[in-house]
Amino acid sequence: MASQMAKKIAFIGSGHMAEAMIGGLLAAGVCDSDALWASDPVAARRDRLKSLFSIRVGAENRQAVTWADIVILAVKPQSLPTVLSEIGADLNRVLVISIAAGVTIQSIASQASPGTRIIRAMPNTPALVREGITALAWGEEVREEDSLVARTIFEAVGRVIPVEERLMDAVTGLSGSGPAYVFLVLEALADGGVKMGLPRQTAELLAVQTVLGAARMVLETGTHPATLKDRVASPGGTTIAGLHQLEQGKFRATLMGAVEAATKRSQELAR
Repeated sequence: MASQMAKKIAFIGSGHMAEAMIGGLLAAGVCDSDALWASDPVAARRDRLKSLFSIRVGAENRQAVTWADIVILAVKPQSLPTVLSEIGADLNRVLVISIAAGVTIQSIASQASPGTRIIRAMPNTPALVREGITALAWGEEVREEDSLVARTIFEAVGRVIPVEERLMDAVTGLSGSGPAYVFLVLEALADGGVKMGLPRQTAELLAVQTVLGAARMVLETGTHPATLKDRVASPGGTTIAGLHQLEQGKFRATLMGAVEAATKRSQELAR
């Protein structure tokens, strides 16, 4: 269990990612429920978080910011300018962490008071099961203590990796959108099993555990995926026949193209 952090954290917005982070922080023992506050204009969302986690909730963003040491901007990118026009003048006394996709540190700083410490984060949805990956980029005002605090927060829901901010759109295209690509692969693998006669439930479990196990092999052995692939593909065997079919369908090029397309879309949204 992580050591407890003596900081009060306010979430501006209470969507799925905020919910995942709150659950992770509490499960990891990073903070107690009385150190968390979620602000949202929708009563149903406030009630859900209150019911799930017994944290403070409210509709007033400025009240939450005034109370907090750390403010996590968890609203949709298109809503952020409106939110910042309301709370921007109050942000220079707190650490600001934004998980709004495509919104730059400079964009936030331009609506915040001078000297505001801003960290930009891109977590992904497996944070819901504490298996996320979060990329972090720091603003110029951020202190070493701030970066350690941010790591502690996001390590409660998975792994953390620092990146240059200019690469955040590529992070969005790979790990931000990536779970959807993997879900599609899982669905297709299971469908293939069903086509070959397996019961649906059996095919889905085989597909899911196979992908989970393969990913863990890469992480825990540190071996390049291509090397692990070659170890499975024996000469003239079943695996190389399957791989040949994937190559005919341009499987690798298609996945690379998906990352590229999502990255470009993230860049467009930022503009």
